[in-house]
Amino acid sequence: MRNIFCETLVKCATNPKLVFLSGDLGYKALEPLQQSLGERFINAGIAEQNMVSVAAGLAQTGFQPWVYSIAPFVYARPFEQIRNDVCMHDLPVRLVGNGGGYGYGVMGATHHSLEDYGTMLCLSNMHVFVPAFAADVPEIINQLTNLEHPAYLRLGRCEKPKDLELPKYSSWRRLMKGEGATILVVGPLAGSIVEAAKHLSQCDRPDIWILTELPIEAAKIPKDFLDDLQKSRHLFVIEEHVAQGSIGQIIARCLLEMNCAPPQFTHRHALGYLSGLYGSQNFHRQECGLDAANLVRKLKR
Repeated sequence: MRNIFCETLVKCATNPKLVFLSGDLGYKALEPLQQSLGERFINAGIAEQNMVSVAAGLAQTGFQPWVYSIAPFVYARPFEQIRNDVCMHDLPVRLVGNGGGYGYGVMGATHHSLEDYGTMLCLSNMHVFVPAFAADVPEIINQLTNLEHPAYLRLGRCEKPKDLELPKYSSWRRLMKGEGATILVVGPLAGSIVEAAKHLSQCDRPDIWILTELPIEAAKIPKDFLDDLQKSRHLFVIEEHVAQGSIGQIIARCLLEMNCAPPQFTHRHALGYLSGLYGSQNFHRQECGLDAANLVRKLKR
């Protein structure tokens, strides 16, 4: 997703107000953006708190700042500055975290972001975007260029099956229609789950939905999703994020308040580091039961 993010921002570089701040990252990825922006591309160094405060000042004076780093270094390290300088003043600073979830694999827990969007959603005025596919990124950037509020964009590795035809972009989208459970997925895991679910029988094949934009507004939950849920009577929520502050918790509350809660609810989420071992993103997913093969086994009747 990082490459298409760069390509899309290059197209926006003609806007003289666009400023890009990087936390000493982007080698062999962001050079085209650097060339397009010139002095409006700022390498802020390993000083993330200062980088966010500078971005807040730029936004206050009418610029359109984008702040980029590895996910935990763009939301956790400068949290005080995001809360006080950006969100309390409702400034349109776009925070971009690369490698969401276990995305940085063997780099270890310091480079993982298992509580990022839950943390960001606690802040006033914050909008969160979690693309499932690379093709979502340009659509989201188009929205972000016009959004006059703080925003956090979580990037990951696209896992789209080659033969999957994506529906037109929207916050809620159905990727598969079946006769089994209803699945709501957040982020790139959706691609792997769709690929694995294709091999299930029709009666076990789930309705698979993805959610991209947060926070959830109950009034905007699609009727088709609620109809699928009423039919299947079992909701799976799958996300590479801890349970606390998760979409699983939020959607459960919304459905209860709407009197639409299904009889069965299953939440599959990040569980931290069960073995204490280093490993790839797939290794950590398998430990948490978030890998596609394990999830599909749960769907068989």
